[in-house]
Amino acid sequence: MSDAALLRIEALRVSFRTPEGPGTAVDGVDLAVAAGETLGVVGESGCGKSVTALAVLGLLAVPPARIETGTIRFDGRDLLRLGEEERRRIRGREIAMIFQEPMTSLNPVLPIGRQVAEPLRVHLGLTEAEAREAAAGWLEKVKIPAARRRLADYPHQLSGGMRQRVMIAMAMVCRPRLLIADEPTTALDVTIQAQILSLMRDLKEETGTALLLITHNLGVVAQMAARVLVMYAGQVVEEAPVAALFEEPFHPYTQGLLRSIPVLGGRAGGAKTRLAEIPGLVPAITERIAGCRFAGRCPHAFALCREDPPALWAIGPGRRARCWLHLHPERRRHHG
Repeated sequence: MSDAALLRIEALRVSFRTPEGPGTAVDGVDLAVAAGETLGVVGESGCGKSVTALAVLGLLAVPPARIETGTIRFDGRDLLRLGEEERRRIRGREIAMIFQEPMTSLNPVLPIGRQVAEPLRVHLGLTEAEAREAAAGWLEKVKIPAARRRLADYPHQLSGGMRQRVMIAMAMVCRPRLLIADEPTTALDVTIQAQILSLMRDLKEETGTALLLITHNLGVVAQMAARVLVMYAGQVVEEAPVAALFEEPFHPYTQGLLRSIPVLGGRAGGAKTRLAEIPGLVPAITERIAGCRFAGRCPHAFALCREDPPALWAIGPGRRARCWLHLHPERRRHHG
């Protein structure tokens, strides 16, 4: 990981109290995001992506959540050691977040103009009139039609795509140094999704903001990110430059994710193929696993995988993987 990282997370471990007992949602996660960089974080639901993001922002409910170990450094400051008032000053001003579902993230009883203007008043000290004018400008920037008239609209009066644009405006209005986007296009159709991604890319280039992009969609990562982390069951299992990951994925879980991407037209010649799937389920956070957490679903697993947890080894320039196949490549089974 780069020494010049804007955000650096090391050995982060987050647990939760559950009715079934304590469970570990994030277990020893390391990641770094450089200034201006886009880092993609991918994995199935429940892998710990969103919990990691909420830990950065200090938005985990404690209890039932508990940060057991680790550091989260932003521009050299350990966010976990700051008081709530200091974190509140950073949140929204220097680090902002676009949440997965804008209908539950936007306040339903406040006009969108007021919601976009609020960070400007709180963090930059603008007057109400100045903040309202700047909010109108940002609604125009995110391509809300008739933006000034929309200032008085409420969230329920907007389409899903428009609400997501409002969320982007709210997140970017103070020009944060780091933007965390948690599944920003999940509920949108493909046309609107493409528009939102294009908008985020343009704003990122204009402002120089670093982007931590959390998604289950590898296609979104291919469009947006230069580097990607793959998470499984609370751990990073692979890290690589995006082009290298798509060309030659190392970890069996990453290979399974890539095989499960639908291909238009099927195989060459138009033959239809059954969509590949990864058998089994992600283990529950309360489940205690002695070896590799993916072993129960892995087609290459052997005895060592079920007995000892693999480390996150360097496997090449800018590449890491948590898999015993790094030391025992002869165990990899080749499928036709």
